[in-house]
Amino acid sequence: MTGSNIHVTLQQLEKLKYQARYFSFTEQQPVNSVLSGKNSSRLRGRGLNFEELRHYRPGDDIRTLDWKVTQRTGKAHVKVFTEEKERNTYLAIDQRSSMFFGSKGKMKSVIAAEVSALIAWQITSSGDRVGAFIFDDLHVKVIPAKRGNLHISQLLHQLTKINNALNCETINSGAHDSLNTMLRKLNALNQHNALIILISDGYGWDPTTTQYVKTLRQHNEVIACHVYDPLEQDLPRMPQMIVSDGKWQIQFSSQNPTTQARFRQDLQQQLDQYRNFTNKYRIPLISLNTLEDPVQQLRRALGRAF
Repeated sequence: MTGSNIHVTLQQLEKLKYQARYFSFTEQQPVNSVLSGKNSSRLRGRGLNFEELRHYRPGDDIRTLDWKVTQRTGKAHVKVFTEEKERNTYLAIDQRSSMFFGSKGKMKSVIAAEVSALIAWQITSSGDRVGAFIFDDLHVKVIPAKRGNLHISQLLHQLTKINNALNCETINSGAHDSLNTMLRKLNALNQHNALIILISDGYGWDPTTTQYVKTLRQHNEVIACHVYDPLEQDLPRMPQMIVSDGKWQIQFSSQNPTTQARFRQDLQQQLDQYRNFTNKYRIPLISLNTLEDPVQQLRRALGRAF
């Protein structure tokens, strides 16, 4: 692996500004996009703000009639709404020790950072505000939603710092709790009609996680980007394999059929739990691997492959 595949640089993330094209998160989606279709929710887009109540005029949409006021006054009245010009987007970016893994391509943490940069540049170009909840094993860095290229550069600077702090000795004792800690803080914002994009490997997902995401989904649009490495889905067959978490290590034979079966069963159970939840609550799921270019993966997932 090269250095840029293990840790990101700010220059690397800022250059992605020029590749953040041919995909979007608007309500108008290509037919091949994972954000369209019967199994995924349609993006709400921007909301509507009530502006005024006035007399009915020929040509007004009858669906905007306020029947209570019309009945009370004896004259037809309609409600006038204006479309919100912008909405908040929050990126929930996983930079835990479980993300510091990659077999042949890039680390999962690098893919998550690059995907976050691509999405941030694309959304800010449309004039919407972008914020972030960047979480590692022990901390959550909250960046308020703002718009503008300078703000995105500052956001990516914080992401680079947290990404570069990852190493083989990273403390992971709080890894199981930090996902829920981040979601609890995200829920505390009490946002409505925001777009929330979770970019994670899903490690540590539990019933509490499910409840937090369900609450977010009630008033916001949620998209899940699942980052994975192919090695996690197919355990190599080796007579002697050594696995370490940075502190402890174990040696075993991965050629054992029982070991292979248990590995696939445990992994499939975790993936099924993730996918079943997103399907049940109509949350679009975008799968991103560590071997392919994240630019092409996003474009392919959102219907514009080149």
